[in-house]
Amino acid sequence: MRKSLNGNQLKIIAMTAMTLDHAAAVIWPDYPTDWWILLIHVIGRLAAPIFWFFVAEGWHYTRNRRKYAGRLFLFAIVGHFAYNFAFGIPFLPFQTSVFNQTSVLWALFLGTGALYVNEHEKWKQWQKTLAILAITILAFPADWSSIAVLAILQISNHRGNLKRQMTGMMVCVSMYALVYVIFIHPLYGFIQLFTALTIPLLQCYSGERGKWKGMKWFFYLYYPLHLVLCGILRIALHGNMGVMIGG
Repeated sequence: MRKSLNGNQLKIIAMTAMTLDHAAAVIWPDYPTDWWILLIHVIGRLAAPIFWFFVAEGWHYTRNRRKYAGRLFLFAIVGHFAYNFAFGIPFLPFQTSVFNQTSVLWALFLGTGALYVNEHEKWKQWQKTLAILAITILAFPADWSSIAVLAILQISNHRGNLKRQMTGMMVCVSMYALVYVIFIHPLYGFIQLFTALTIPLLQCYSGERGKWKGMKWFFYLYYPLHLVLCGILRIALHGNMGVMIGG
């Protein structure tokens, strides 16, 4: 397959899919089953795996991992308020649910913590296992929950072997889909499996970042901004009500 997509192009695809998914959740709340709405959410499944992939890539390439993780942490804090405003979820967690209490940026930040633990040469394996377990528990209330951390680990551990990366990722997603089916919504749980549609896109990744070096800052600014706009749209359409699990 031709390696025709650079990192910037893949991130634009992810941001577009994410925006469609979030806008659909705001415009048509409470998990409707109309086919065109489900199709939008299927397209939305393209976003998370691309972000997971580039967290692992960013960790590998960054010159300063502390700054990289710190940047994710800072925007996870900003993203929390923007995400919860977008979907009508209380800013203080666990008032309505244990699910979906903050944005995926929290899980992405914790993913870097898991990568740090995983590469720590002085720690014994049991210590790494306990630390990563603690990190996944901390990630549980976030969008995409503990699965985001585990998927980032799988992608990093098998770097250079896309087949193994994607197999590990889909095993993690399957666990998430099962939990979604049991506790949230059966059909929307099945939709999570459409993250597999990202695999052909990642097969086209050229390994190049792209000419525009400002993409990372564009994403960090775009993420909360589009959520604030979603929140304004939510209030205009429905008033101050929650529109998804957690709200």
